[in-house]
Amino acid sequence: MSDLLIVEAAGISRPHESAAMQVAGEANYVDDLPELAGTLHAALGLSERAHARLVSVDLTAVIAFPGVQGVYQASDIPGANLCGPIIKDDPILADGEVHFVGQPIFVVVADTVDLARKATRKAVIEYEDLPAILDIHEARKADSKVLPDMRLARGDAKKALAKAPQRLQGAFAVGGQDHFYLEGQISYAIPTEDRGIFLHCSTQHPTEMQHLVAHALQLPSNQVTVEIRRMGGGFGGKESQSALFACVASLAASKLQRPVKLRLDRDDDMLITGKRHGFSYSYEIGFDNNGKILAYKLDMTQQSGFSADLSGPVAARAITHADNAYYLDHSELMAFCARTNTQSNTAFRGFGGPQGAIAIEHAIEQVACHLGEDPAVIRLRNFYGKTDRNITPYGQTIVDNVMAEVYQDLLASSDYTARRAEIEAFNQSSPILKRGLAATPVKFGISFNVPHFNQAGALVHVYTDGSVLVNHGGTEMGQGLHSKIERVVADELGIGIEHVRSTATNTSKVANTSATAASSGSDLNGKAAEDAARQIRERLMTFLALRDHVLEGQIYFTDGQVTVGEVQYSFAEVVNDAYQARVQLWSDGFYATPKIHWDAETLTGSPFFYFAYGAAVSEVVIDTLSGEMKLLRADILHDVGNSINPALDVGQIEGGYIQGVGWLTSEELCWNAAGKLTTHAPSTYKIPAVNDYPPVFNVHLYANHNVEDTIRRSKAVGEPPLLLGMSAYFAIRDAVASVAADKVAIELDAPATPEAILRAVTLAKG
Repeated sequence: MSDLLIVEAAGISRPHESAAMQVAGEANYVDDLPELAGTLHAALGLSERAHARLVSVDLTAVIAFPGVQGVYQASDIPGANLCGPIIKDDPILADGEVHFVGQPIFVVVADTVDLARKATRKAVIEYEDLPAILDIHEARKADSKVLPDMRLARGDAKKALAKAPQRLQGAFAVGGQDHFYLEGQISYAIPTEDRGIFLHCSTQHPTEMQHLVAHALQLPSNQVTVEIRRMGGGFGGKESQSALFACVASLAASKLQRPVKLRLDRDDDMLITGKRHGFSYSYEIGFDNNGKILAYKLDMTQQSGFSADLSGPVAARAITHADNAYYLDHSELMAFCARTNTQSNTAFRGFGGPQGAIAIEHAIEQVACHLGEDPAVIRLRNFYGKTDRNITPYGQTIVDNVMAEVYQDLLASSDYTARRAEIEAFNQSSPILKRGLAATPVKFGISFNVPHFNQAGALVHVYTDGSVLVNHGGTEMGQGLHSKIERVVADELGIGIEHVRSTATNTSKVANTSATAASSGSDLNGKAAEDAARQIRERLMTFLALRDHVLEGQIYFTDGQVTVGEVQYSFAEVVNDAYQARVQLWSDGFYATPKIHWDAETLTGSPFFYFAYGAAVSEVVIDTLSGEMKLLRADILHDVGNSINPALDVGQIEGGYIQGVGWLTSEELCWNAAGKLTTHAPSTYKIPAVNDYPPVFNVHLYANHNVEDTIRRSKAVGEPPLLLGMSAYFAIRDAVASVAADKVAIELDAPATPEAILRAVTLAKG
């Protein structure tokens, strides 16, 4: 093993700041807030066609339904009928044409949610069906796309492929994934004086909701306030897609001048909202006789759905992660954003990174199979170098590369070599059950690939009793963002974390915030909060130095005490004295990520502040008669830099890994011939459950302080671990391969459901 040992990072593990309240049922989500007098409830009327012209929409019976207070269509929106985050191609309510089954056409507002939902079924809609494209291959053939094609090339891939001693071609596909947050989409809009709106919204992007509601209602932004204390999960599904529900609830509240709540049930939520983009791939890879990659050409087709949403940035991140952990001297990487008459796909944990990285992992598995080598050996031979072979295809130099150390340490600690031999022996003696093993790496870039999103603000208030309140632009969706920021502020002021409290994210407190996404929540908001707290501490030091006639270098804030020369005061005493001396005890903070730049036209630059690294070894067993799979063991070593809270980070790693396994094994999205999503409920869509958790699950943090000046030298942990779930998919492929008499290329798309595994086993047997 290397000198960088597998040790727990030197942070302080503490429970999530809301954990006790959540367990006790006291933590309020939007639907738990006490409803104001006169609150009404909204429901949406949805399209039953994948693509059609709206010949007529007769809402007479809807309006007459008991309890209905209002019914609204696109023509009732006073401003922009738009909820697209980048391109104006996504209407709030369908106007003249529908583009997928489940697209909202109208909204009903009634005394109760049941009455509103029942009323929607009374609508009489006449459609004129139009040609619908439901498949990405059909879209590719028809050149149906939401954005121009993307292409990034380095060197001469065509020439290098022609010269390569060995060459392979491959094609496969990975499906999409529903976010399946525990708390569905919900908005509660309250009219305020002067025609304003106060909106409680389960969203990762309060500022975007503020802007879109303001545009829809033709209001200035200062007339719209958006607040969110916590979400019951987001995973990217509440970054842009909460907008439609925010706008509809606000429209109804504005029209009726009464509070309106729009809470979707699970079926409607899944029918309306976009998912992780499914991808289809074709690639060529050239390599030498030792498996060293000489050229790589990748063509990705991304299922965008009916509108652009965030498909452009997702495709760009797929391209910038198509190398994963491997140096590519000659490469050509392409992405086609297919337009289909399905839900408009959107951000999902990893944001295209997993879809880009899995393709080259698939190619490396094929190379290893062709050469008769262990894939782990081929991976090690192709990792980026430290001082050479360290420039990405998009031109960024990697300055902190510990990929080889992480990978080798994990192979050793997981007994990979011995288990490989043991599994081969087991498979030879077991005719029905077959085991598989795989070890995959991840190198994940951290930052938004839209540079101006890499900024954040915060407010810190110190009260005269020494307690502290912090507000910032990030949103809490269960990941522990507030907990980490409370720790940062407490450390900066030298007090216990129990004296610091986070308040709800609110657009009237910190303006122009970025989405809590791209794994940057702690990086951005933590630095902003640290900046604010430091200003207060420095003011207190200046006050004490003048009052007590000491140098500022003789003043220390630790453990709730302030040492001034030879004298010690409590933090509360110092704060109270400073207040009486009229010292400002609140401050705003700001942070902008340095060093990043990106040319979206050429797809070149340094889009990431740093990289996070990790590796996972997964072991599975499959039943070759039924196709069923069981995850037996997972070993993970992941780089989170200097962890602020190791307990939270380990939880994020475990959850990300399991979510990645779900994407690639059980979470299958299906549409029927009419274009309706048929997997729109827990009964038909299978996320991993407690029984899918491996009985042996070893997770360790890698000791590696961030080389960049991040908050406490930590590294982001939200998205990178999801890619570790790829190891389970490749372990399944390894198990399937064991049924073949000779080494053959396994045909297995993802998700590797029992049906897919059974088909792959049948093909492997020949």
